[in-house]
Amino acid sequence: MVKQIIGKQTDLGSFTVRRVLPHREVRAVGPFVFFDHIGPAVFKPGQGIDVAPHPHIGLATVTYLFEGAIRHHDSIGSLLEAKPGDLNWMHAGRGITHSERETDAVRNSHHKLDGLQLWVALPEEDEESDPEFIHVAQDDLPVIEDAGLHMRLIAGEAFGKTAPVPVKSKLFYLDVYMDAGAQLLLPGENQEAALYVVSGTLRIDVSAYDPQSFVFVAPEEIPDIVAQTNCRVMLLGGVPLGHRHMWWNFVSSSKDRIEQAKADWDAGNFPPLAGEDDNIPLPGRPAPKLAAQPNADASEPSNKATG
Repeated sequence: MVKQIIGKQTDLGSFTVRRVLPHREVRAVGPFVFFDHIGPAVFKPGQGIDVAPHPHIGLATVTYLFEGAIRHHDSIGSLLEAKPGDLNWMHAGRGITHSERETDAVRNSHHKLDGLQLWVALPEEDEESDPEFIHVAQDDLPVIEDAGLHMRLIAGEAFGKTAPVPVKSKLFYLDVYMDAGAQLLLPGENQEAALYVVSGTLRIDVSAYDPQSFVFVAPEEIPDIVAQTNCRVMLLGGVPLGHRHMWWNFVSSSKDRIEQAKADWDAGNFPPLAGEDDNIPLPGRPAPKLAAQPNADASEPSNKATG
């Protein structure tokens, strides 16, 4: 089965978000259970991304930008700015709180933002593991060159390379530039896959796909994938982990665990962020009151990260 999935675009005022996963026809691709395209957006001075502290459990958030910069801050002490081509991988495990904003220098300027945020569900044995944050600079991600193909491996394993982020399941995630006429083979066997066209036109079998097209490929398929023009494609997939429950920012194999996470956030039992107390409430609830830690200067990023 080769199936195109049409994402739902939401207008957030100064920018838009296109949500592709989860979708009623394709709930996940391998362990990837969530796919958002943020932007492209152009911000005037004083505008920009300003996502207040919020919780996650049972997943890893995967942030990868084409343009712009986002400052990540979390409850295990990470404070770092991601720029185009860098990977931010936040392993939530049993629970983490984080915010996504911009530095004052970025926010006070005319700037752009364009990028993807994906979520990877965790294997059941890792759902209650310790939270972790890993930042990998663009130059530290493996590069793969082949006839007309210029690929950067963001996470997982593909084409004989392994990315430095320690993933918990079998997956692949690549940024692929294709010269016109180049052919792309899918990595691995018995793995679900999807292609998201960022620019140019991609042909899969007899159908052509333009930018913002998301195409799911079942494990048994061996499609003919050719660039009709120079194009950029995000390639992702892996081995499915089985059904996962999703509610708001929580992913789990257990409904009861999600109910517990709701109660914990409502009661202020998630760890707080240093210097930040403008927390996002549960949908339909007033904002939780978390005890703020000592004030932190969040105007400029630190280089605290692992990996």
